[in-house]
Amino acid sequence: MYKNSRNKVIFPLLLAVAVVAGLVLGQSMGRNSAESQFRRVLTQLRPPYEKLNQTMALIQNEYIDSLDMDSITERVMPLLVQQLDPHSMYIPAQAMEAVNEPLESEFDGIGVVFNMATDTVVVLNVVPSGPSQKAGVQNGDRILRINAREVAGQRIPQDSIVKMLRGPRGSEVRLTLERRTINDTVCVTVTRDAIPLKSVDASFMLTDNIGFIRLSAFAKNSYAEVLRALIFLRAEGMEKLIFDLRGNTGGFLDQAILIANEFLPADRMIVYTEDRHGKRTEEYSDGRGAAADIAVAVLIDEESASSSEILAGALQDNDRGLIVGRRSFGKGLVQQQIPFADGSALRLTTARYFTPTGRSIQKPYKTGDTEGYDREIYDRYTHNEMFSADSIHFADSLRFTTPAGRTVYGGGGIMPDRFIPMDTTDVTRYYVEVVGRNILYRYTLEYGDRHRAALNEVQTIEQLRTLLDADRGLLSDFVAYAARNGVRPAWNDIRRSRELLEAQLRALIGRNTALEDAGYYSEIHSVDTVIEAAIEELKNIDNTLKPNEIENGN
Repeated sequence: MYKNSRNKVIFPLLLAVAVVAGLVLGQSMGRNSAESQFRRVLTQLRPPYEKLNQTMALIQNEYIDSLDMDSITERVMPLLVQQLDPHSMYIPAQAMEAVNEPLESEFDGIGVVFNMATDTVVVLNVVPSGPSQKAGVQNGDRILRINAREVAGQRIPQDSIVKMLRGPRGSEVRLTLERRTINDTVCVTVTRDAIPLKSVDASFMLTDNIGFIRLSAFAKNSYAEVLRALIFLRAEGMEKLIFDLRGNTGGFLDQAILIANEFLPADRMIVYTEDRHGKRTEEYSDGRGAAADIAVAVLIDEESASSSEILAGALQDNDRGLIVGRRSFGKGLVQQQIPFADGSALRLTTARYFTPTGRSIQKPYKTGDTEGYDREIYDRYTHNEMFSADSIHFADSLRFTTPAGRTVYGGGGIMPDRFIPMDTTDVTRYYVEVVGRNILYRYTLEYGDRHRAALNEVQTIEQLRTLLDADRGLLSDFVAYAARNGVRPAWNDIRRSRELLEAQLRALIGRNTALEDAGYYSEIHSVDTVIEAAIEELKNIDNTLKPNEIENGN
């Protein structure tokens, strides 16, 4: 529940390494016997595998100096797995919690969202009914000390702050706070408890009949969160949906299957896998989905991977959804996580994913060449793929046809039905300066301090917009702030970037309310060309069409 500012810059090209760690756990498709099969394999080792065991035994028993064999094993295991595909990995015991936590439904902590943009721990939001709120922590508070340790202005890394704030539920942490509305410091004792992790960042109505859901990961509770969002939006009048999977690197496969099922008629294939022996496992819809009559546009980009691609591919191949954005990452390998007795684990690739038409999701790779695999996203940028669909070429052998006759392509990732290039039209030198130097974000923190009482009253998107619309001097006030902080006004640039700057300011202020990410996305979509294109596409779908006519593209 702790996160830094997610300032929206235009060139998010260096995140491929994070995508490589996208988590797809194969056991959720019913392959729970893989662990026992793996253990049987270990008992049947033959040459050349005996050579590894013999070498380790000789080193342990005959080498002249005594050695820490556990330490050697920990160094050797990653090197061994590096010779496999890019998604097989060895997870040391001490890293298991960090690796698995993003997909868990909760963690133990104090329940705040904070930022350290100014070398001070600023509480952006307090989790409703969480431990910090119960103890009296408020949005906008600065944390000066954690227990007896001074943390303000000490240049302490954020991960160290997280470790100090987290701890077993039931344990206590004493916080010394600075609150701008009073002169004295405030001391509170927070009793740590379970904090829920959300994967639905935002859900709200974009227009009178178009809803919006942004899903950041396929975690344990993602299906339940999406289902709640669908029910809420339908009550608000939703007839069409924009489902944003951009930047979603994957997660639990069963969650992707359950979510896809909500949109599909009965007996439609969702995904299938094949292992090295040709064994095929298929997943089908059951016809009980709550959103089978809703027209849907799915947003993807080069960071959408794994379960995101399975969901997008299932809807595209069944002519059930329009895919908008840029080509997805291309992770179509199934990993099975095998635990070891010491708490570590081997995440081993055991199969491949295929979309309903038979497309392989996995992009090409060379075994053992993780560096080249990581660089592929950057290569897309240098080859102009981010800006032009004409830069993407598919062989005829990769051409597939959906039941309604639409042409789709395999060969790695999901190619959108409507390609939207990366938009740099309004990105000027001034904009790059104020974003890159974090001035724009720091201004919104200061704005939050000055308007904290009003921002704390914001509970709905309509209230946020009313508050921001009333502040007609927002941009000029920001320009003056930027000038005081070393960026002189460049009025030609400011005029060109005006819409982008204002949207960013409003969005970041919106995130600094109880709305959190919903406040951000409700304000940023006006300059988000992908969302605007999806709205345009959905508006062209005739509401009088029956669900089966919509899905067949008639």
